[in-house]
Amino acid sequence: MQSATITFPVFGENFAINIRSYILIFGFSVTLYGIIIMTGFALAALYLYKRREALGLTQDNVFDIVIIAVPFGLLGARVYYVVFNASYYFTSDNWPSIFRLREGGLAVYGGIICATAAAYVYSRVKKIPFGKIADAGGFGLFIGQAVGRWGNFFNREAYGGETTLPWRMGLTLDGVTKYVHPTFLYESLWNVAGLILLHTFSKKRGRKYHGQYFLLYVAWYGLGRFFIEGLRADSLLLAGTDIRVSQILAAISCITAMAILIRYHVSTKAIDQ
Repeated sequence: MQSATITFPVFGENFAINIRSYILIFGFSVTLYGIIIMTGFALAALYLYKRREALGLTQDNVFDIVIIAVPFGLLGARVYYVVFNASYYFTSDNWPSIFRLREGGLAVYGGIICATAAAYVYSRVKKIPFGKIADAGGFGLFIGQAVGRWGNFFNREAYGGETTLPWRMGLTLDGVTKYVHPTFLYESLWNVAGLILLHTFSKKRGRKYHGQYFLLYVAWYGLGRFFIEGLRADSLLLAGTDIRVSQILAAISCITAMAILIRYHVSTKAIDQ
């Protein structure tokens, strides 16, 4: 699908995007997917650097978090994706594709899990409350995901099932066009809205305890991802079932985060682990 022509009927019949999924730099192909993912990381790092004092972090803390989160996040995202596509990757012909990240294939939840685990270890080593590090991660994840989803757009992936809605996205390949939900756009906008709300909340009310911002991120993202994942045409499924893995994780994470938020709102006990 990476060579499909993209159209949006809402912008008119003549509106079409037929851009390659990569650019050539000194004869070397660089994927737009990779460029956009790294742009997301860079913008997240810039935001955290600007707000480091409000988040109770030092300049070194921010640099450390970024240095740790980027590689572990990418590693976790790839491992998660490969594991839930085992039937494709673990064959004699396809296993080399495991290492071809330029082809796409990153799962957000895998990245969140792995980056969070790495951040926890870092917090223990530096003797910083984990909740404080996690709060910074909540803002960073909103930004990284809002930007990163556009990498899916250029890869012509992470789209939804067919639809006739006015804002549908058309994919034309070999003269055949299908109109689908632009779920990459839904998730990007959902994360932008979450970032705006969390930024406003942090400015006007501030956190009552370490970890509050991260819990708000998890609840908001999980809620949106649960419904958006239900529209996806390429969801990762549990082996031998029609159960969408990320939809289950989204529901569990949202409910869990909401329960903890309610508990601490009532008790006002600080998370300072």
